[in-house]
Amino acid sequence: MMPNLTLTIAQYAAATSIDKIPPDVRELAKQVILDEMASAQFGRRSLAGDLAARYAPSQGGAPEALVLGTRVRIPAQYAALANGAAGHGEEVDGAHVVGGHPGATLVHAAVAAAERQRCSGAELLNAVVLAYDVGVRLVAACGGKFSVRSRLHLYSDFLYALGGAVAAGRLMGLEPLHLCHAMALCTFQTNALGSLFQERRHISKSLCNGQFALAGVSAAQMAAVGLEGVDDVVGAHAGVLDAWGAKDGAALVTRGLGEDWSIRGANFKFINAGYPIHAAVEAARTLQQRHHLAADTIKAVHVGMPREGVKTVDNRAMHNICVQDMVCAALAQGGLSLRELPFPSILQDPVFNRLRAAVTVGVDPDLDRSQPQGRGANVLIQTADGLTISHCVEAPRGHSSRGRVTWTELEDKWRDGLPGCDVGKMVGLAQRLDDIDDVRVFADAFAQ
Repeated sequence: MMPNLTLTIAQYAAATSIDKIPPDVRELAKQVILDEMASAQFGRRSLAGDLAARYAPSQGGAPEALVLGTRVRIPAQYAALANGAAGHGEEVDGAHVVGGHPGATLVHAAVAAAERQRCSGAELLNAVVLAYDVGVRLVAACGGKFSVRSRLHLYSDFLYALGGAVAAGRLMGLEPLHLCHAMALCTFQTNALGSLFQERRHISKSLCNGQFALAGVSAAQMAAVGLEGVDDVVGAHAGVLDAWGAKDGAALVTRGLGEDWSIRGANFKFINAGYPIHAAVEAARTLQQRHHLAADTIKAVHVGMPREGVKTVDNRAMHNICVQDMVCAALAQGGLSLRELPFPSILQDPVFNRLRAAVTVGVDPDLDRSQPQGRGANVLIQTADGLTISHCVEAPRGHSSRGRVTWTELEDKWRDGLPGCDVGKMVGLAQRLDDIDDVRVFADAFAQ
């Protein structure tokens, strides 16, 4: 096999091991895995999560991997589908600085494959770090989320499927040539036309992450039995970069492998809302708390955001992807909680409805200039007694630019979100994941 870009990725993947991963990256990977699996259990209540959990077991097959939030084990690729869909179903799963929601695809592909293979926790950690390194670099090589969407009318998360294929293939022990074929076979199964954002009930966007996780696992399984794709699907003529790549994309695919760990750009969410909304809610609540504002004294609210953020969350029909709805809910009830989701009951609250009529959203020129692909927000509040105050949050709580989240923060998040579960057990197992001999022991903590 002649040297090529896909082979370079595959050779790197086959040589990875937990011993080569720095301690801080290993610890972050444990947190990411915990958070994504808990997000899937939380998201089982969503319409997409519920429907996927009904569909996947109906396909039958061997009990290889757990449908999180149930006690049902099904073939790994279908578990990846069900868990990826649920993982994004309530918009509480992690995001990434390069864009999109890699964890909802990458973690669930890796966990399902690891369960199938009865891998150790250390092998799972290595696979998840690897999945981010491949998937995030491919998205960056194609220009990032907003470039892919504006230039190509595609949702860039479909590229994470290739990272899922590499991770699953690594857990299955595939050699480099078969890892190349797994990446190629994966491309036959993924698509994400930007029209999915016109959905009415958040099913399509949630399901796509599950579909990409399924594609990664099944592509690795296909390659394992000898099915082939082209040797260089990433770098070949009419391959990934030729079709979708940005300038210098090929260099971005391999630059810093084994040194610059892509998972370090992972961002955690602490409310279940579209990611551009988080800074706006934080800024509004900071003003409310700092100035001791009762909701009924607020006369007007203006939210300024980067242009791409406005396009994503301005006046959306789905409440937790609508910045107006979520900011007003946070102000009306003095915060947001995963335990008690505000919609639809808050729609009957006169304070919420008065605020909802008084909120405006627009592009903030400074934020749009300084962070056009960022997640900041500048909130201005006017009160009935004439006070005008504002606060800017350049990156919300949980964003990688604000430093690491703590285990205590994650445990508090999921004690709130999963009150009927043994969250302490989940966290304890995650913290010692590299000492667990069989990933199923960890996965079983998410059975219910």
